[in-house]
Amino acid sequence: MSSSGDSSGKLLSGTDLAKEIRESLSRDVAELREKLPGLKPGLAIVQVGGREDSNVYIRMKTKAATDIGIEAHHLKLPRTITEAELLLKIRKLNEDPSIHGIIVQMPLDSDNTINSHLVTDTVSPDKDVDGLNTVNEGRVAVGDLEGFVPCTPNGVMELIKRSGVEIAGSNAVVLGRSKIVGTPASELLKWHHATVTICHSKTKNLSQLTAQADILVVAIGRAEMVKGSWIKPGAIVIDCGINSIPDETKKSGQRLVGDVAFEEAKKVASYITPVPGGVGPMTVAMLMKNTVLSAQRQARKLINPQWGLRLLPLNLKSPVPSDIQIARSQEPKDIVLVAEEVGLYPNEVNQYGHKKAKISLSVLKRLQHQKNGKYVVVAGITPTPLGEGKSTTTIGLVQALAAHRNKNAFACVRQPSQGPTFGIKGGAAGGGYSQVIPMEEFNLHLTGDIHAVTASNNLLAAQLDARMFHEATQGDESLYNRLVPKVKGKRTFSKIQLRRLYKLGISKTDPESLTPEERKSFARLDIDPNTITWTRVVDTNDRFLRKVLVGLSPTEKGHTRETGFCMSVASEIMAILALATDLTDMKERLGNMVVGLSKAGDPVTADDLGATGAMAILMRDAIEPTMMQTLEGTPVMVHAGPFANIAHGASSVVADRITLKLVGPQGYVVTEAGFGSDIGMEKFFNIKCRGSGLVPNAVVLVSSVRALKMHGGGPTVTPGIPLNKVYVEENLELLQKGLPNLQKHISNGVKYGIPVVVAVNTFVTDSPAELDLVRRVSRESGAFDAVICNHWALGGAGAVDLADAVVAACNKPSSFRFLYDLDVSLYEKIKIIATEMYGAGNVELNDKVKQLIEQYTKLGYDKMPLCMAKTSLSLTGDPALKGAPSGFTLPITDIFVSVGARFVVPVVGEISKMPGLGTRPSIYDMDLDTETGEIEGLF
Repeated sequence: MSSSGDSSGKLLSGTDLAKEIRESLSRDVAELREKLPGLKPGLAIVQVGGREDSNVYIRMKTKAATDIGIEAHHLKLPRTITEAELLLKIRKLNEDPSIHGIIVQMPLDSDNTINSHLVTDTVSPDKDVDGLNTVNEGRVAVGDLEGFVPCTPNGVMELIKRSGVEIAGSNAVVLGRSKIVGTPASELLKWHHATVTICHSKTKNLSQLTAQADILVVAIGRAEMVKGSWIKPGAIVIDCGINSIPDETKKSGQRLVGDVAFEEAKKVASYITPVPGGVGPMTVAMLMKNTVLSAQRQARKLINPQWGLRLLPLNLKSPVPSDIQIARSQEPKDIVLVAEEVGLYPNEVNQYGHKKAKISLSVLKRLQHQKNGKYVVVAGITPTPLGEGKSTTTIGLVQALAAHRNKNAFACVRQPSQGPTFGIKGGAAGGGYSQVIPMEEFNLHLTGDIHAVTASNNLLAAQLDARMFHEATQGDESLYNRLVPKVKGKRTFSKIQLRRLYKLGISKTDPESLTPEERKSFARLDIDPNTITWTRVVDTNDRFLRKVLVGLSPTEKGHTRETGFCMSVASEIMAILALATDLTDMKERLGNMVVGLSKAGDPVTADDLGATGAMAILMRDAIEPTMMQTLEGTPVMVHAGPFANIAHGASSVVADRITLKLVGPQGYVVTEAGFGSDIGMEKFFNIKCRGSGLVPNAVVLVSSVRALKMHGGGPTVTPGIPLNKVYVEENLELLQKGLPNLQKHISNGVKYGIPVVVAVNTFVTDSPAELDLVRRVSRESGAFDAVICNHWALGGAGAVDLADAVVAACNKPSSFRFLYDLDVSLYEKIKIIATEMYGAGNVELNDKVKQLIEQYTKLGYDKMPLCMAKTSLSLTGDPALKGAPSGFTLPITDIFVSVGARFVVPVVGEISKMPGLGTRPSIYDMDLDTETGEIEGLF
């Protein structure tokens, strides 16, 4: 603020105040970047056409932004742009996380008719730093000043405040009612408790009204309209106008004036803004302030991402209804709302209907500087064939953390295979009042990832057999000519063919320049049929596909071979989907998959077969995890579905990485590992965590009285047959005999250096004495805590004690360590797992396994981790052997390598990769109501 003398009103210099604001904003930006180095405020300036006055304004705004530390992006669009094209450009900016503010330079200099109001309303209210979106205008109108206030009115208010004059209780007159200045200025004055009169071109007795104003804001667009006689002595005058009038004394022949006759007015007013140098510089300063404010809001969400979920209440009933009845009784939130609650941007969410959505991996780039949350894995003891509620516990725990302890918490679970769903085990959505919903969509096709795996796998199988057929039925030159055909008289190698040449050590790129020997080497993979490990897959339990003969049609000219089918979730591609860190990593892994050996003993890969790019195309969308929700409206990420007995049995690395960023450093990600600690947990640590670099904070070990009684010598538990009475009546002696199995699993978890919390999943038939015994022995055996859980019947409320124990365990310093070093031999790794995890005394390898280990060692595969294929029903390789045996010999009957997944698979005993349907599979209970479209009998 400066003075022009005692007889004049004091000048309210917008230039001086704007300079102070810009300096303050520069400090704010520097502080912001110190806290979050990857975050730089971004301002997008959209210009249509090339009006020179617009160019001047844009250069001024760009310079101001650069001086403060804001990244200014000038998007200059041609005059020929249409309205639809312009709106599309703006929507892309709305979805760009690096852009915090968007302004559209007006007027639009376009050859086409464009609705400017529609344009400003298309700018996201969260990025509308001009404050012109109807949403932000409406907020100002109702006194909600938490949005973006229009820049010129905001600048007006700052100038008035700078005068030191009390606004509250004063009479304010605003001359002009434009959307940009007059109307919002009057609203701001009103919400600062002034009594406001709005005047316009139809107002009568205008000069009398203005003469009553303690504060006079003029934005009428007419040069020097307001005379000194219109102004109350001692009033504050804010002149928002800028007009050009003739002036022969100026070189240009013109000078700029405001809407107020300045020389007259300054003799009457106590404070007055000059033109230029008054409101104009403040408009730009407020634009910069809004942009920095937007970036600060984003930073606060990153530093302290407290979600504020809108929770869904449970209508608990007793007895507990069926899973599908409970699931249908709860109406899920729109998935877009869930995404917004957890901090996802619209461009990161690809909806599949209203209840599920794919989440873009671009989240990881946006949140790359965000610290991870706490990482919790749920495993179990050796289960009965009925399962002990591991998935239910995962969901119940997250409901407790998020809905009842107000923590940011995500569940990460696998997508269930349709084999078990239509077979006998059922789905994997949880159960009771701890479920993922909609459970029908969760348990069936979801977003098609398993189908993508199936298509990709079978495409490679088809190419493998086709290539062998063509090599067997064509000469070298003919084969080469077909692989590199002439198109318009010229041959060209494709990108994948150039990679094969490089692999062969051939540096030539002209197909015509290869020698006959080089052509033969390039064209012939010369696969040994006896070494082929790649099979076709299907997502159905079909026992008759375990072994098949292919090539029986006369068109295949007698080139038959014996092969088989596996479950889709047993495909190496499913393991790759679960372990890949991004699209590039997945594509590389797909290309590295070994399908067999050449007759010379060299590995033949998917890349050699030319299939990498095509498979990557089929898997492009599958790499994105699917977001759903629990019964209580807390978020769930569903991705990948590898079995734990024949694969590594964990949901995807990308799902875990995304959710760990979204929950923030004070949040929790709860993921599951298939079956018991001996199988799923061991692979989770030694394969998944080793590959992802993520460090777990705690293990939740799910147990049940029922399972422990089975391990104590109880009768066989068979799905579909009622439980023996020993499982539904108190039997402490039988329970005591089964406790060594629990103790072994606790010991397994403790070996990795992180706390183990035992979750006792209670059933109505469990007695208090039985539950107390399990808790006491768990704690005595090294568990951090042991908690009785009833989330199946009560939802998250039934797992609150478990949530508290997990929070306490995660606060304990982690000393996580792997079970074995990658540099030890394959045999040593097998032995370490067998003795440390299973309790074996020794391992036994047959001659075939010994020979393959020697071969894999020569090929460098001995540096990979192991993925043990073993029954889930026993710590040993014999599913009938219960409890916690020790000192036994573990037979390794086979071994194969998954080079793309980057692990070696030793097989323990007889493991089928293709289950069969039982005498009475679940399909007998399923039906579709053709009137309502509802599914019946699905759990």
